[in-house]
Amino acid sequence: MKVAFGLKAHSGWAALVALGKNGRDFTVVDRTRLELVEEEWEKQPYHAAEELEPKEARDVVKRGITAAHRIARRELKAALKHERDLGNQVVACAVLVGSPMPDWSVEQILAVHFRMHQAEGVLFRDALIAATKASELKLVTLPEKTLLQDAEKSLHTPASDLLKIVSALGKAAGPPWGKDQKDAAVAALVAFKQ
Repeated sequence: MKVAFGLKAHSGWAALVALGKNGRDFTVVDRTRLELVEEEWEKQPYHAAEELEPKEARDVVKRGITAAHRIARRELKAALKHERDLGNQVVACAVLVGSPMPDWSVEQILAVHFRMHQAEGVLFRDALIAATKASELKLVTLPEKTLLQDAEKSLHTPASDLLKIVSALGKAAGPPWGKDQKDAAVAALVAFKQ
């Protein structure tokens, strides 16, 4: 079966929904939580560096970013292996993204608390994007804020119909089927089309 992944990142983890396609029908073949950190501080490396001297702060942030990228590659590779072991072929991966961030230095980010939250949000989305590229999957990025509108245009399907499809997928898959899974499922639907 052909499969597409949809990923929605959070600080330190991501929701993954794998949709399979048989002819015109879709099914949830897997959904899981990808853990993207090994140590608690890695969830918020900018916060961990907040009170440190500049050089040490840059080192901590760099270690956190490196760890997130390494772990994202490992977790995505494991998810791909799982699907291949089931005989499925993963054809694409959609990652939900937010607004781009200015190219601030670590010092500029640490100077404004809101920027630290913004940078940490971008960090895990970037790690998933890099992991997708490293896996040589077709990458689709979708703005989280306009997901339904973009999916509607891409799939030539009214948003109300998309919500019905996603609701039916969730009902068939069973709980948990919260906002993270619904958004990741919409992203995976778009990944098939792209």
